[in-house]
Amino acid sequence: MTLPADHPPIPPRKIGVLLTNLGTPDAPDARSVKRYLGEFLSDRRVVEIPAIAWQPILRGIILNTRPKKSAHAYGLVWSDEGSPLAAITRRQSQALQGAFGEAVLVDYAMRYGNPAIADRLIAMKDAGCERILIAPLYPQYCAATTATANDKAFAALAGLRWQPAIRTLPPYHDDPAYIEALKTQLETQLAALDFVPDAILASFHGMPKRTLELGDPYHCHCRKTARLLSEAMGRELVVAFQSRFGPAKWLGPATDDTLEALAARGVRKIAVIAPGFSADCLETLEELAIRGRESFIAAGGTDFAYLPCLNDSQPGVAMLRALIGRELRGWVD
Repeated sequence: MTLPADHPPIPPRKIGVLLTNLGTPDAPDARSVKRYLGEFLSDRRVVEIPAIAWQPILRGIILNTRPKKSAHAYGLVWSDEGSPLAAITRRQSQALQGAFGEAVLVDYAMRYGNPAIADRLIAMKDAGCERILIAPLYPQYCAATTATANDKAFAALAGLRWQPAIRTLPPYHDDPAYIEALKTQLETQLAALDFVPDAILASFHGMPKRTLELGDPYHCHCRKTARLLSEAMGRELVVAFQSRFGPAKWLGPATDDTLEALAARGVRKIAVIAPGFSADCLETLEELAIRGRESFIAAGGTDFAYLPCLNDSQPGVAMLRALIGRELRGWVD
């Protein structure tokens, strides 16, 4: 069929895969961090306090005190590629480009900060993507991570007259491909150490305890991941939760307290992993690898190793390719 001369151009039909992760400031300075934290901590899924009570605290205290401290922490882990989280997620998307055929475009976006989810979805639509798989890279489901990323995507779609068909990647905390990738990576990392750990600590990002009481499956997903990985490895893992914030009671035990308690009990050599993170970020590279080491050594430990996340490693990319390929069935042969 021949289109009229004045017909707008129609790009070839494509399928999109949009990897999404938490987010990052644009630069390791107080101004950028303040802008990022303002967006992040205003999300009602992240801080479930009525805005009328929370916003004065956020705008009046937190955003005037925390950005400088957080900017310093970001500066410790920033690289020539920029934010570690954004750089690694970009490399993951690049490693998957072409993995599902020429008609499938793979891109990435951040829930908070740039590149924004809405911008990348619209770019995919403009490129001809009539079907898009949104893939939140959170192994364990949490309303404050998986759900809010999907919320942002759905909000962007609400502004489109012609919406693409949408699928979302489900949590994969107990998927055999994920457990096997963790096991393969961990065995390689442990073999490369110049010491044998007395214990392996699996640190997951913390959440307020009330989220569990309200029905969020995150805590259960974390515990199941640790149990399955422990069984696959044939050795016990110590489980803890990091990144406490504010006065509320959080999921425990706390990672910093656990590191100090282990050293006090005679554990001298430890390896720390973060299986809840698909890519290394501030919480792993600064909170665990730097501050965690300091806490453990100060409490009497002698050897400490933080073992990187799956990132864009061969096991990590192979796992993502398997999970995403499964979700594209029916769209891609």
